[in-house]
Formats: sequence, C-alpha cells, structure tokens
Amino acid sequence: MAGLLCRLLLCLAAAGAAADLLLEEARRSVDLSTHLAKVSAELSLANAAGGTAASAFLLALEPGLEPRLAYLGVQVKGEEEEENTLEVRETKVKGKSGKFFSVKLPSPLAPGAKVRVSVEMVFTHVLQPYPTHITQSEKQFVVFEGNHYFYSPYFTKTQTTRVKLASRNVESYTKLGNPSRTEDMIEYGPFKDIPPYSQDTLKVHYENNSPFLTITSMTRVIEVSHWGNIAVEETVDLKHTGAVLKGPFSRYDYQRQPDSGISSVKSFKTILPAAAQDVYYRDEIGNISTSHLLVLDDSVEMEIRPRFPLFGGWKTHYIIGYNLPSYEYLYNLGDQYALKMRFVDHVFDEQVTDSLTVKIVLPEGAKNIHVDSPYEINRASDELHYTYLDTFGRPVIVAHKSNLVEQHIQDIVVHYTFNKILMLQEPLLVVGAFYILFFTVIVYVRLDFSITKDPAAEARMKVACITEQVLTLVNKRLGLYRHFDEAVNKYKQSRDISTLNSGKKSLETEHKALTNEIASLQSKLKTEGSDLCDKVSEIQKLDGQVKELVLKSSAEAERLVAGKLKKDTYIENEKMHSNKRQDLVTKIDNILDAL
Repeated sequence: MAGLLCRLLLCLAAAGAAADLLLEEARRSVDLSTHLAKVSAELSLANAAGGTAASAFLLALEPGLEPRLAYLGVQVKGEEEEENTLEVRETKVKGKSGKFFSVKLPSPLAPGAKVRVSVEMVFTHVLQPYPTHITQSEKQFVVFEGNHYFYSPYFTKTQTTRVKLASRNVESYTKLGNPSRTEDMIEYGPFKDIPPYSQDTLKVHYENNSPFLTITSMTRVIEVSHWGNIAVEETVDLKHTGAVLKGPFSRYDYQRQPDSGISSVKSFKTILPAAAQDVYYRDEIGNISTSHLLVLDDSVEMEIRPRFPLFGGWKTHYIIGYNLPSYEYLYNLGDQYALKMRFVDHVFDEQVTDSLTVKIVLPEGAKNIHVDSPYEINRASDELHYTYLDTFGRPVIVAHKSNLVEQHIQDIVVHYTFNKILMLQEPLLVVGAFYILFFTVIVYVRLDFSITKDPAAEARMKVACITEQVLTLVNKRLGLYRHFDEAVNKYKQSRDISTLNSGKKSLETEHKALTNEIASLQSKLKTEGSDLCDKVSEIQKLDGQVKELVLKSSAEAERLVAGKLKKDTYIENEKMHSNKRQDLVTKIDNILDAL
C-alpha cells in the first residue's frame, strides 16, 4: 500500500510538472577552478499562454554526470531579489531514462507568467587527471567532459555557458559556436532555440594544481553527557586523488624549489566550533605536534599538517577530537531533549567525503529517539555503548551517507526523552561501591579466617607489643633527665635551693615508677622466652649510669653556687660528665633501634 502511494505521488508530481513550460533564458556557469565541478544556472521559466497552471517543474541530469552528483539546490528569486529555497524530490518521467527531479514552486505558475530560479549543482570526481601519472617536478593537468548545453526537458530559447578554469594554461577545449576566451574563462553561446534533452560534448584539458583531497572514509562520534559536556571525535582517512606521483620523492628538491610538487598538499585548515576546547590531533604513532591552533571570535581554526606532504595516490590517517559545552547544543523542556549539531563539520575547503558514518551516543536511559535531518541519510540499527558506571548501555544512533560536500554542513536534530532521576544513578553507584569496599575491609580485618591458631605467631605478636611499650617507657625516662637539667639551670640562675630539691624529688619519683614498669615488662619478655630480655636488662644498667652522672652534675652545681667549687673546675667537670652521658644515651638509642 505504501509503495502504491509513493508511485501515485511521483506520477502526480510529474503530471504537475508536465505543463507547457519553456526556458526563455538559461545562463549557466561551470566552475572548474578546484577539484569539484560546481554548476550554477540562472533560469527564466515561462508557462505558455492558454495552458494550465504549473505547480512544479522538472530538472534533468546529464547521463554522464548522474552518479557524480553530490548536491542539488534550487532557489526562486522574488521581486526584491530575495531567495527562497524550493523543495526538490527525485521523480520519474514516463518513457524517459535517467535521473529527474521535481521542484515544487512556492505558488502555481499561471499561464503566461514567468519565474526566475537559481539552480546549484556540485559534482565530485568528474575531473580526471591527464596524464594520470606525473613526476614531482611536473604540473597537474585534468580533463573535464560535460555538455555545451544546459540539459533540460524543456525547449530553451536562448542560453549561454561560462566555464571558469583553475589557470590560464589550457591544452585544448572544444570550440562549438566560436567561443571567446579570456585568461581562465571560456564563454560559449548564446545558443538559440535548443530542443529538449540536447547534448553536445564539452571537453576542456587544462592545468589544475589545486588540492585534490578526498576523505575516503570518516567516522564522526558525538558522545552526549547531561553533566555538561559533549565529546566529539573524528577518525579521518584522507587520500590525494590527483595525478599519481611517478618516480621517487626528493625531500631536498621539495624544500629547495618552490614549484616542486606544486600539486601536493602540505597542510590544510580545519574549522572547529568556537566553543571547542581540549583539542587533540593524533594518529597511530601518537600526538602530531606540527599542528597549530588559532582561536577566533566565531570559530577555532586548526592547521592540520600531516607527517609528510601528500602527493597523488598517497594516503594518511588521523584522529581529531575536542569537547564542547552541552548548553550550546542541548535543549530541554522537562524530560524532552533536543540535540542540535552538525551532521558533518568543516574538515578543509572544498571538501569531498566519499563515505561518512556518524555515531551519536546518548545518555543511558534515553528513549523515544527521533532524528530530523535536512537531507536524506541512511539510518542503521541502533547500537549500545558501554562505558564507566553503565548498567544497561547507552543508545547509539548510527547513520551513513556518501558523497558529501561543503553544502552538507548542516544541523541535524535528535529528539529524545530522558528521566532526570536517572542522573542520580552514577553517583549512587559510586557511593554504593565505596560502601561495599569499606564494609568488606572492616569484616576482613575483624574476623579470623584461620582454620587453626598459630602459637608462634601469637607469641611474636605479644613480644612485639611488649617491645613497643618498652620503647615508649625508655624514651619517656630519658625525657626526665632533660627536665631535671632545666631545673638545675634555673637553680644556677636563681640560687633557689627549693627549685633544685623539687626537681630532684620529681626525678626520683617518676624515674622509680618508670623503671619498675620496664622491669615488669622485662619479666614478661623472659616469660615469653624472648632474647630481647637481655637487651632490656642492658638498657637498665646503662640508664643507672646515666642517672648517676645526672646526680653528680647536680651536686657539683650545688657546690658551685655555695662557692665551694671554682667555676673553671665546674665547667671542666661538666663537660666531662656531658660527654660520658652522651655516649651512654647513644648506646641506649642503638639498643632501641635493634629492638
């Protein structure tokens, strides 16, 4: 039923376009200055008097150029020279083969009325290098074959054709109607009273050293995050489709002679969105540092310089990526979201893309997905993409299109619904993961999973615990001597005997308590059968000697203050006691380190 309806609509469109139309004037321009063939035509369309109103008209493609058509656009010019784009649909004409398009007029064209329309067509891979192989020092020549006449299903009263070339160096060109040539321009016509579907081969062989770059394959991945970022990555396979390089490549000649490899490509400029940030440019080897980035007011301009110049037949592969703020491209009303981004972006001037794959990765939980495209695209089956903290996968829209040019740089709109509660899913997963981790650690540390107890291990742990206590107490006891030294110094300054006696009493009391605790721990070590007991005993002996030296220093300080000891003798004795004391403390520290 759907197929029948489609055929019916095509027949009606052809019928509406089959009124008595004619072209009063056709002015065609063929731009061959790049590796594309860009054809523009200004048509004056008239409806014969006495006929019926025409709601549409037909456009026909030349049979040799049909498979090379990349873009077709038609605009109508109003009274104030404003242009309105018209709807174009492919159709069929009964009894005729080839490709036809039905162009719907903004309003039916009444009998006797006229309308001016502008037609723009872009063809790819129609300029054929001739010769097909050239050396590094040779220039590149190409051949274009087309039609002297504007190929139309209507009778044409008068028409002209203007061909713009890339240079003034022309090997040969057809000379129908005695054409005029000035510099890089060839003008044919005017031709009068041209019948419908007229053909006469137009052929031009001329020099064209413009970059014959072609994107043979490109994958554009757009990953949308509701946390404020859109990540874009493009994987590009690039090929120079001009005349193939014949013979060796000389880097020396290429750098020394400015006209060496004149048709090669050293670099090109890629235009990124103005909000692009975190830009990277790399290939299989790694980051390509020869690129340059220039931030402008309305765009980010990136100079792409491959690792080697591209000659005819040479290829390169690279990846470029960047991040965009989502608020500039993602719109929402409640749970309804719309993503508006370019289906294909600017890679280089006069770009040609043979095959493009676009993958749009939406947030996990996106549903009711609908795509609005400004032109026909081939939708493949949706996929699922899994990344960090995903559970059931993110939906991926996959679309393909071939034979794209700069005119296809237009926005695509993706509509979908998304429950905002799902934004809590990833934070809750992180919290839950840490909770499980900590709980597992707590359980593992607190539970004993050993089948049998190990007495030796328990004894080692008990000895280690006792040793740690001994270290703490010994260090604390050594600290008592430092406090007592401060009390002796105060006594020497103030000559207050009560200060000295108070410090001595505190030393005796606390020293005795700590010594008893260490002795108790020493007995525990002996009970455990540890050989560390002897080392603790040695520490006790050394500490007794330290205490004895401290008390001697105190007694000599009393004699000094009482005037019973000369100052020089006191200083000499104090220095001797201090050295002995330092040696003893060093020995104690060494034993503590051994423990």
